[in-house]
Amino acid sequence: MFSVLGSLNYWFVAKIVLLLIFILLISIVASVFVLRKHILNKKFKSNGQQDILQVGIFHPYCNAGGGGERVLWCAVRALQHKYGSKIHIKIYTGDTNVSAEEILRNVKRVFNFVLDETNIDFVFLRKRYWVEAERYPHFTLLLQSLGSMVLGVEALLQYQPDIYIDTMGYAFTYPIFRYLGDCKVGSYTHYPIVSTDMLRRVKKRVSAHNNQSYVTKNPFLTWLKLTYYRIFAKMYGCVGRSALTVMVNSSWTEKHILDLWQIPFKTHRVYPPCEVSHLKNLEHIESDKIIIMSVGQFRPEKDHPLQLQAMYELRTLLGKDEALWEKLKLVIIGSCRGKEDEERKKSMEDLTKHLSLENSVEIKANISYAELIQNYKMASIGLHTMWNEHFGIGVVECMAAGLITVAHRSGGPLMDIIETSEGSQTGYLATDDQEYANCIANILYNTEEENQTIRNAARASSDRFSEEEFHNNFLHATSLLFND
Repeated sequence: MFSVLGSLNYWFVAKIVLLLIFILLISIVASVFVLRKHILNKKFKSNGQQDILQVGIFHPYCNAGGGGERVLWCAVRALQHKYGSKIHIKIYTGDTNVSAEEILRNVKRVFNFVLDETNIDFVFLRKRYWVEAERYPHFTLLLQSLGSMVLGVEALLQYQPDIYIDTMGYAFTYPIFRYLGDCKVGSYTHYPIVSTDMLRRVKKRVSAHNNQSYVTKNPFLTWLKLTYYRIFAKMYGCVGRSALTVMVNSSWTEKHILDLWQIPFKTHRVYPPCEVSHLKNLEHIESDKIIIMSVGQFRPEKDHPLQLQAMYELRTLLGKDEALWEKLKLVIIGSCRGKEDEERKKSMEDLTKHLSLENSVEIKANISYAELIQNYKMASIGLHTMWNEHFGIGVVECMAAGLITVAHRSGGPLMDIIETSEGSQTGYLATDDQEYANCIANILYNTEEENQTIRNAARASSDRFSEEEFHNNFLHATSLLFND
């Protein structure tokens, strides 16, 4: 009898749980329906009587001054040139500490771009902290992605565009704008937020900035992280397929996006815009120093410490050639997006002192475009150390400026940018501090004729990545969004 009553109680509890789940699902569906109706009503009231297409571009860090921001502002310029007064552009940004005027002044200062300010505005988002990595010490990818949905809802509630273009890679916002906002969705993806390379690194238990040592040392945690990545990759593919047109910045990114999103006919390779025409015409300024130059944001994946370790190895490699070592100077140029980047820059300065390189290394942050050009004129060797860099705008610009560049043997530099075969060599590739040191030493001991041949080949190859090429390919890929 008690067993029968127990079974009945369990069945009663199960029915209550199922009922609650059903009510929850109905509530969610109803909430989404009400939210969609509210958004579309707002959209009709604000846009319905206008002939001008409203274009929203999602770039929460539009004032950061890096390669991704060059893509953003070149895209804006391309759209303005083609469509003019037929469109109005609004940038979704989380840079609430600066005004619209300051952002546009910074675009001019950093990138030397002059935009038509009459058809461009900004939507300032207050919830950008939802996508900041330091907020999520664990399950960072998943929680950042869910946070981007919160930020996307905030953006859509403030401004309802006809066309939505994401230029940072926040794929989890795509279904929000497509299905809640009834927008045509376009995407420019710099790198996949999860990739088979990441899965392979976790599986091989390789320590990295996104794979802590306590995980690599524990087989169960490694299995757990692999499972998490695989589930997340499926989710990432689902949301990515919400985009009507997808642009990727390199062969490496294209390969991974095709594997994950599986929409080959919507995917276009659009190399990012690099400042090559002006840089190719720069004349080298003679100096008593041999300047090695690095350009990139102070982000952990850029692996700036590897550059210092390479210099440390180079000092050992040069041995008794002290006169040559005294001539060398590494100039690290980068932009800081916030407090965390400032702290990384300070750590770099501390590591420089620890390795006794303070007389051979200079670190510069947030310099102007004019200062950057001056540094290009003085440098003769370029350095880039990010593993699996999705493209490498800094690599192309160093090559265009006549710097013989050493980059990481992976990602965009390996697959798209640097050629190392005899007869058409455009630079060098390396993986660790010793290889970097060996490559730099080769450049130092090459004849001037050998180095000039590499420089000429590198400058010629950089034309593939010009701003004009980007304009044409970007407009072609997005034309579907602007056609009825």
